Amino acid sequence: MSILRGTQRSFQVALWFLVLAVFLLVGFLHVDFRLLKPDKVQEPPVTNIMFLKTHKTASSTILNILYRFSESHNLSTALPEGSRVHLGYPWFFVTRYVEGLKQDAHLQHHFNIMCNHLRFNYPEVQKVMPRDTFYFSILRNPVFQLESSFIYYKDYAPAFQRAKSLDEFLADPWKYYNASVSLKNVYAKNNMWFDFGFDNNAPADMDYVRKRLAEVEQRFHLVLIADYFDESMVLLRRRLRWQLDDVVSFKLNVRSQSTVSHLTPESQERVRHWCALDWQLYQHFNRTFWTQLHAELSPRQLTEEVEQLRERQRELMALCLQDPEPKNLTHIDDQNLRPYQGGKANILGYNLRHGLDTTTLHICQRMAMPELQHMAHMYSLQFPDKTPKDIPFLKK
Repeated sequence: MSILRGTQRSFQVALWFLVLAVFLLVGFLHVDFRLLKPDKVQEPPVTNIMFLKTHKTASSTILNILYRFSESHNLSTALPEGSRVHLGYPWFFVTRYVEGLKQDAHLQHHFNIMCNHLRFNYPEVQKVMPRDTFYFSILRNPVFQLESSFIYYKDYAPAFQRAKSLDEFLADPWKYYNASVSLKNVYAKNNMWFDFGFDNNAPADMDYVRKRLAEVEQRFHLVLIADYFDESMVLLRRRLRWQLDDVVSFKLNVRSQSTVSHLTPESQERVRHWCALDWQLYQHFNRTFWTQLHAELSPRQLTEEVEQLRERQRELMALCLQDPEPKNLTHIDDQNLRPYQGGKANILGYNLRHGLDTTTLHICQRMAMPELQHMAHMYSLQFPDKTPKDIPFLKK
């Protein structure tokens, strides 16, 4: 009898273990079945992309991200034709500014990625990009955007040349600004509005502004905000269905803090008035950006994904760079990593660690490569039979 009771007890124990195992298996399978659902995460990454590269808005960093993605996925990029470094800017974009399209005006839908500076001209861009292209751009608070432009284009824009400071310029901008002088002055007034293909000297009439904003919303799937760059990369990554490393970056084309001006509150208000079109453009898309971000992620998810991005950036900086802090031009060893110096700005760059293996060196070089050198590199990869791009400032 005792043997029978022992057998029953053993059977009950075994049965309980079996039930527990079944529950665990069901839970495991449940997770697996969820992962197999055809959701956004498992759809293929977006590879047809048009990025409207606005000026002084962290757009050089995004250009670097797009160039790296293009090269790593063997995609084609719409690059400036011949010796050009931009796609016709500041004139309206037309297809002849793209290498590979000049001799065949009927060639359409040829490139995967378009991201160099241009003045947006939708009908012409459509001739270059596929129908399913994802269009996006980036804006920056006009107060900081104009401050950066003033320093960077100080010797180039006639409106800035005679003013000793941006505060002085803003105190009486019409003393320095002449809309009819040349296209060089587009950097001095509503430059982001101009980049979108609109008249930067137009009156800020509400009806006119409303129609232009609706036009941007109709043509662009996403407008990012440079003032919240990491949050922008989180949203961009989700929309493009990319991997984390695809959107991790090192800040490029950044200035030394010694060349950054701190405007008075009065001057900041004058910027909003002087660049009223840019200000309304920024305010509108700052609102839509946060609306889209909050619709896609909870506050906790956003915090976690921003921290994941920053942690990965720290890891790659430790892996790639001698010092995570960018350096002055004279302290950058590799001339291919020395950035172009614009106006009165002191543009910084990076030194790579020594002794990196071939694969790591390839990754790190691409992440630290300044815009002009990267464009020339992409051009040589894509058009090996053509004369390489000449970067004159590297010869000085």
